[in-house]
Amino acid sequence: MRYLIIVGAGDIGGPLIDIATRSGAEVVVVERNPAKANYVADEYDCLILNADATIKNTLEDAGADRADAIITTTDKDATNIMVCLLAKQFDVPSIVSVVHDPEHMALYKQIDVNLMENPQQLIAEHLFRAVDLPSIVDYLRIGKEAEVFEIVVDEGAPIANRTIDEAAREGIIPSDVLIVAIEREGDDRPITPRGNVTIHPGDLLTVYSAFGAEPRLTGVFSDDDR
Repeated sequence: MRYLIIVGAGDIGGPLIDIATRSGAEVVVVERNPAKANYVADEYDCLILNADATIKNTLEDAGADRADAIITTTDKDATNIMVCLLAKQFDVPSIVSVVHDPEHMALYKQIDVNLMENPQQLIAEHLFRAVDLPSIVDYLRIGKEAEVFEIVVDEGAPIANRTIDEAAREGIIPSDVLIVAIEREGDDRPITPRGNVTIHPGDLLTVYSAFGAEPRLTGVFSDDDR
């Protein structure tokens, strides 16, 4: 059983606590706000410390010397950085932190912390995608430009009813784009996207694009005349 210390029970820490406890991990939550600490204590099966995680004794009380990971999720980078520095003193194997200000990235990297950069920006991008490209079900940014995204194939889409090889030969799929999985209604398992596989309307495709989910690519899977 993994032993996790989660610092902060706010908008990010709250859902994380829910996921971690449901997964069966042993969770200790450090939250300095009494109301938030009491809420977590009432809702989840975990140990709650209503204390300041930037104090070394607090992390000692939380069991940092035997923790598999410390995840700090507060809305203040200064607090998160201090917690990460203290966690280093306990030789915690995995230290993960939210980063709010991109200007602080270099400092986090100097102390060798796994990062989740600017969660507010990620949420904003997802919300914009939901409006601008509603056909995209989900996406993940890789580096500065590349993305992996899921998209449903429309009935009249250029790629519909073509094999992957045909779509490549006809220039419908650019050379720096890969279809990595196909989910089809009625099939229990994803279809391996080999060249002779035909793309059907309604298929949910997982697509890798070196240049991102630009309209010139997403249009391949959509019916622009709808």
